[in-house]
Amino acid sequence: MSEPAAELPISDARDSLADVVSRAHYAGRITYVTRRGQRLAAIVPADLAEAIERAEDAADVAAARDALARIEAGEVPISLAELREELGL
Repeated sequence: MSEPAAELPISDARDSLADVVSRAHYAGRITYVTRRGQRLAAIVPADLAEAIERAEDAADVAAARDALARIEAGEVPISLAELREELGL
C-alpha cells in the first residue's frame, strides 16, 4: 500500500532529497515539488514512471498502426508543411 501524495516546496525537497526518494522507492509515495504553491515536478516510484512510459509507447504504436491502416485504405496523409500551418507553427 502506498502513502498518499505529498507536496513539498523545492527548497525543502533540496534539503531532504534522499528521504523523499527513499519514500518514493520504499513506500510508493508521490511527492509533488512546488514553487510558490505551484506544482513543478513530481518524484515518483521508478516502477510507476516506467509503467507510464510503457503506456505512452503503446498508445504511440497504436496511433501509428491506425495511421498506416488509414493510408493503406486510401486516405491521403497531409504534408508536414500543412500540419505546421494547421497547428500555427
